[in-house]
Amino acid sequence: MAGASKGKASRAIVWVILGLLIVGLAGFGTANFGGSTQSVASVGEQDITVDEYARALQEELNAFQAQTGQSIQLSQGTAFGLDQAVLRRLLGRAALDNEARRVGVSIGDERVRDQVLQVQAFQGPDGTFDREAYRYALERSNLNEATFEDQMRQDTARTILQSAVVGGIVAPGTFTRSLLSYIKEARSFTWAELTPSDLVTGAPVPTDAQLEEYYKANEADFTLPETRAISYVWMTPEMIVDQVKIDDETLKAAYQDRISEFSQPERRLVERLVFATEEEAAAAVARINSGEITFDKLVEERGLTLSDADLGDVTVEDLGDAGAAVFALKDPGVAGPLPSALGPAIFRMNAILPAENTTFEEARQQLFDEIAGERARRQISDEITAVDDLLAGGATLEEVANETPMVFETIKWTPDSDGGIAGYQEFKDAAAAAKSDDFPTIVELSDGGIFALRLDEIIAPKLQPLADVRGEVIAGWDRAETTKRLVELANSLVPTVSQGTDMAALGLTATVEDGQTRDAFIEGTPPSFMSQIFEMAKGDVRVIEGDESAFVVRLDDIVPADLGDPETASVNTALENQTAQSLAQDIFDAFTRTVQTSAGISVNQAAINAVHAQFP
Repeated sequence: MAGASKGKASRAIVWVILGLLIVGLAGFGTANFGGSTQSVASVGEQDITVDEYARALQEELNAFQAQTGQSIQLSQGTAFGLDQAVLRRLLGRAALDNEARRVGVSIGDERVRDQVLQVQAFQGPDGTFDREAYRYALERSNLNEATFEDQMRQDTARTILQSAVVGGIVAPGTFTRSLLSYIKEARSFTWAELTPSDLVTGAPVPTDAQLEEYYKANEADFTLPETRAISYVWMTPEMIVDQVKIDDETLKAAYQDRISEFSQPERRLVERLVFATEEEAAAAVARINSGEITFDKLVEERGLTLSDADLGDVTVEDLGDAGAAVFALKDPGVAGPLPSALGPAIFRMNAILPAENTTFEEARQQLFDEIAGERARRQISDEITAVDDLLAGGATLEEVANETPMVFETIKWTPDSDGGIAGYQEFKDAAAAAKSDDFPTIVELSDGGIFALRLDEIIAPKLQPLADVRGEVIAGWDRAETTKRLVELANSLVPTVSQGTDMAALGLTATVEDGQTRDAFIEGTPPSFMSQIFEMAKGDVRVIEGDESAFVVRLDDIVPADLGDPETASVNTALENQTAQSLAQDIFDAFTRTVQTSAGISVNQAAINAVHAQFP
């Protein structure tokens, strides 16, 4: 059994290696960084080649694009630190490879051969190893057999070394139990909120001195954030869609192509439960009709969920021989037993969806908007090359606007800016990352539009004069004064509540909370509400400040964690796994840093710059 387990692990490693090669291929093709420089860095005797670094860098850019849904150039990636993350990862891997070689961890040629033969991508139609398929796959990844097999040997050795370092690590029981007790401990308490309506009078009119004091104490609230003065050109489908001309023949042809969408027959929302025999189906219907069980409970009894039984909205034809009986139901209900493709079944009809017939005239505007939008997007796509050429030739954004349909505009942008082009995430990202010496480049928007920007100036944060924000200062002072007076009123009630007086007797609307944990959220309370309650001792009464409100809280009971509760046991298992993984990662990171330091690290920045220069 042990041999079989190791064999499965080895096959998994091979698949991981091959997957990484394919990812690298997807973005980097067969590019090769030749020349006299062969490595960008080394740890001990283990080099990181320029090709390895280039592939890993492209993989990181591809992963970022897959995660965000937008393309990214290396210059933008370096602003996010992607290049440094790649280098750190490769240095860690090289350190492990160097250490594995030093201590003699490796696998033999026969083991490598067995792994290669088991890779499905290298097999022919008959399921046996195909050398031509092997050669072709490696060729597309810019690898030869010796390099690939060496990488396979290194990856396997690295995995063995990692297992030796972190294998068998478990979470300390005392630690997880203490953490679990902390998480699942609860509080029972009574609270009441005081609002401005509880005050006898409103806040007084502030004096100039009071406003000046509040203004100086809260300057951050009246300071404009760092602002970026940006010029840009842009074009979106919406900006040019009114220039698109579409004749009636095109619209009518599109209507006919999508006639099933505009002319839908009567349908039903239906669920189906299939049985082995018609007798079982009939017995189930009888139980439903007698009120012994509901359809929902019957589904649950069968070990299924309603999503398993759901057929969605169907036509009479979709239901085959059962269609007539199901469609004969005038109200939601159960029909059956009836035949189905899977055997005898009962059907529950939940809703009647009437036929929908949208005429051409009714659909005209929708069709026009969709076709015109698509043509506008194509027109914009066709402009990209011309705009790129202009920018590459040194044209300014103003000149681009004069020579293309793109529109030139400016914006004083902050991270809070919204509306217009500032509403696009692509623009937000580009505006935040822009540097004054960047050359404008075309960036695509999520709706098919494009833009290019130029950072003209960075305006430092600026405190607005009191005269310009006087209204805001008055409103802020009023809120603060109201809150202060409510807290004072609440504090005056604390001695009475502490003596056991019912909050309701004081004219307050009291709310009782039982067994609330630290992560509980109570609507209408400030973010620190629960954390402050957990600081209290049993019987304590405290005032918690809100926003133009104050809360009187009495802690009634401290409820210890029930470690025997099944839900708590499930949380404990998750904590043990998470803690063990965290400990293993910390230990492995410490081990990696140690072997890096011991072996010594050398970084060739000139080689790294040369790789970067090859990226668009």
